[in-house]
Order: sequence, then C-alpha cells, then structure tokens
Amino acid sequence: MTDDSGATPPAPSSTHLVLIPSYNPGPRVYDTVRAARAQWTPVWVVVDGSTDGSAEGLQALASQDAGLRVLVLPRNMGKGAAVLHGIDVAAAQGFTHALTLDSDGQHPAELIADFMAASARQPQAMVLGVPVFDASAPRLRVQGRKLSNGWANLETLWAGIGDSLFGFRVYPIAPLRQVMHGRRWMRRFDFDPEVVVRLCWRGVPPVNLPARVQYFSADEGGVSHFNYWRDNALLTWMHSRLLLGFVLRLPWLLVRRLRGR
Repeated sequence: MTDDSGATPPAPSSTHLVLIPSYNPGPRVYDTVRAARAQWTPVWVVVDGSTDGSAEGLQALASQDAGLRVLVLPRNMGKGAAVLHGIDVAAAQGFTHALTLDSDGQHPAELIADFMAASARQPQAMVLGVPVFDASAPRLRVQGRKLSNGWANLETLWAGIGDSLFGFRVYPIAPLRQVMHGRRWMRRFDFDPEVVVRLCWRGVPPVNLPARVQYFSADEGGVSHFNYWRDNALLTWMHSRLLLGFVLRLPWLLVRRLRGR
C-alpha cells in the first residue's frame, strides 16, 4: 500500500503497533487509517460493534494491505474494551507497545513516528499527547477537561500527567493489560483518564508531548458520540473511585514522592 503521495510506509515494527478503536466513525475513518499507514506498520483497527458498514469497508482495505489488520467485535463494548481486546491479541503476538489513535481524524497521524521514537527511548514510560487546540474545539469541552485534569493530578500527587483525556498515546502493553484485567471498569468513556491514573500508581512514568487536535463539523464528516450528561456522570463516578483509591494509597505515594520516584 502507498499513500496519496505514492510514498511507501515504513518497515514493519515487531514491538510497536498503532491501535485504532472504532465505533460508527463515519467516512473519515478511511482517511484516518490511510494516514496512519503512511506513517507506521503495522496498523490495527478494532471495530467495536459498528453498524454503519465501516467494518466491511475496512476489511476491504485490509485485504489489499498486509500492514493493516481489522479485528471485529460482535457488539459495541466501549473504547476501553476495544483497546483491551486489541492489546490482548497484540501481546500474544509479541508486541510490547501500542499507540492508540481515534478513528475520527481528530488525532495527528503525522506525529505517530515521533511518539513511537519517544517510546523507544523510554520503553518503561507512557507517552501522552497534550492537546493543542485550534478554533474548531468546542469551548465547553476545552474548559471542562481542566476539571478532570485537576482531579487526575491530585489523585497522582502531581506525577506529571499533562492531559488525562487525550487518547493519542503510546502505552507499554504489559502494565496496561495488568491494570485493565484487574478492574471491571475503564471500558467506555472513562478509559483514557482512569487508566493513566492507575498506570501512574503502578509507577509507569508519563512523558508528555504536544499534539494538535482538530474537531470536524457534521458538514465536514465529523462524528461525535460524546453525551454531555451520560459521560460526565461516568467521569464523576470514575473520579469518586479514584479518590478512594488515592486516599488508600496516599502514604505509599508520599513515600515514593519523597524518594523521587
């Protein structure tokens, strides 16, 4: 496969893969996948019970591209569940790290190689994208994330999480699987913020890199599954759990902070 410029994607990595969870993403998913493939090999898409025909379209792309793999879940289970399914399969095949990329085109595919390089330099760390917003970003979303970020920093004693909600990240697969298999939560919209806090608790250090984020209007093919009341209620319940965990871990977190870890 080549991208629109005729360039050939890089040689396959045996350790790092791009993982794209996808649920009814709209037509932009094909541009997202092509952009990711222009930057990295392999790219996997986990179709999370989509009903918009995108599974069939993506499978058609994969049939012509050995660097693209499509995994299909029979029903919608949530972003975290889709990521967990993908990393379980990836771990069984020897992959050690996964970069998560949203399917709707908001994340900067052109930075994939930079994030992967940062992960290769510090393989024990999680490489977190810190969003750089433009005028397309809804003001309510931009302001609202400050509250979640504040709670996440408190819950980790300011361990260095640049942004708790932005899903453009490279995770070390082993601790990510341990965290997720150890909890019944983190399967839907709560995945991104909760998992980064729990990985910090496990001693996985964050590395923060700026990354642009672009929101698309409906006229531009943008699709949003964010529900203000439902998803904010989910975040409230999540931070309630994390605050309880924080209180229980506080003595240990203080000792680790005093030791400079």
